[in-house]
Amino acid sequence: MAAVGLVLAVGLGVSAQGSAQASVHTAVKGPAVTSKPAAAAPKSVTGTSGHVVTRIADFYGAYIDAKGDYENPDAALAKALRTHYLTPDFAKRLAAWEKENGADGVLRAQNVPTRWTVTDNGTLGHAHEVAVTLTFGSGRNTQETKLFVLVERYNHISDIATKSAH
Repeated sequence: MAAVGLVLAVGLGVSAQGSAQASVHTAVKGPAVTSKPAAAAPKSVTGTSGHVVTRIADFYGAYIDAKGDYENPDAALAKALRTHYLTPDFAKRLAAWEKENGADGVLRAQNVPTRWTVTDNGTLGHAHEVAVTLTFGSGRNTQETKLFVLVERYNHISDIATKSAH
């Protein structure tokens, strides 16, 4: 209890001192100070455990990392992610799609995107649809693919399509 009082006293003392210093006005003499351009703010990503958009962003981020490491792609990790995130029925349908189309069914492409964006697209009965925009290439040579990922109520992917179910 005494420690709490000490922390409060120190905290109040600092804020009272800061207020007192802030109210003192002094004239500044000397050469003008030029400021450097502000550095760009650091980027951050926020997620919420159990939230469908976060879950799909986590899946796509990890999957793209596993597939996109050109020196050492991790096929075992990509397979494990698919097993963890996809429903067994959809995994079978996806494998058939891949065999027919000669492309990765999760990405709907033969190569790996350089960027991706995941956006909530609303509920559909007991499921949820999430829009995933994949950007391939860089600079002026980019191409976007928009996918619609259907997530069932137990947070497993039950479909990936190029058209919304809405």
